[in-house]
Amino acid sequence: MDYYGIGFSNIRLPNDAESYIYKYNTRINQFPEEVLLHEFLHSLERNSKEYGYSVPVLHDYEKYGYKNESLIGQKRWYKDYMNKSIKATEGKIGLPEEIYTLKPAKSNNFQNAYKLEEFKEPENLIEEIKQILEQLGQKF
Repeated sequence: MDYYGIGFSNIRLPNDAESYIYKYNTRINQFPEEVLLHEFLHSLERNSKEYGYSVPVLHDYEKYGYKNESLIGQKRWYKDYMNKSIKATEGKIGLPEEIYTLKPAKSNNFQNAYKLEEFKEPENLIEEIKQILEQLGQKF
């Protein structure tokens, strides 16, 4: 997941097509977008700390009176976390507004563990023919 070059999160999905994550079930995955949002907020949480901002820990929602609700999950917590409107003794806390305009503080955040070529498009006729043959099961 990438947010306009500001940051990214990796989410691993199992290869097992029978896994429950590929089937929507209100008892198991009530707010499926929550996983993507949650992982992206971890990126912004990390970036905020690297820039020296003090932000609440994303998993501390119960500490501030929030709970995991039916159907909407932690939507209220995420909304307040992103808008810096969590009520705390020191005032309103959450992600700083500036974090949405800053890139990750460390350059190694832009390096992949391995080069991704899953969606690489052919750049010339030879690569295109090679790709077609590989899809037919003939490796080169």
